[in-house]
Amino acid sequence: AGKTEFVKGFAAGMGYDGLVTSPTFTLLHEYAAGKRVLYHLDFYRVEGEQEILALGWDDLLEDPAGVVVVEWASKFAVLLPPGALRLRLDLAPECGRRILRQAP
Repeated sequence: AGKTEFVKGFAAGMGYDGLVTSPTFTLLHEYAAGKRVLYHLDFYRVEGEQEILALGWDDLLEDPAGVVVVEWASKFAVLLPPGALRLRLDLAPECGRRILRQAP
């Protein structure tokens, strides 16, 4: 329901002007945007927390220049840091799509 499209817009807002694609099969894409790095992950096909941790999850979260965006994050919500901004994208007949902020 527009998750990767949202990330494309987010990346553009950070100043990235390259191609943004879904990381469904690779799990992680990195996009350098000036002095910042956008880490784009997709947990849809992930079967266990170890797959995520093996990607260097903790390092991604601790990167002071990094911004982490995760599709299907709810599958492994236990790994999300406290205070993580959680958004849900829904189809909305009146306007196409809507973005809802969710409480942790």
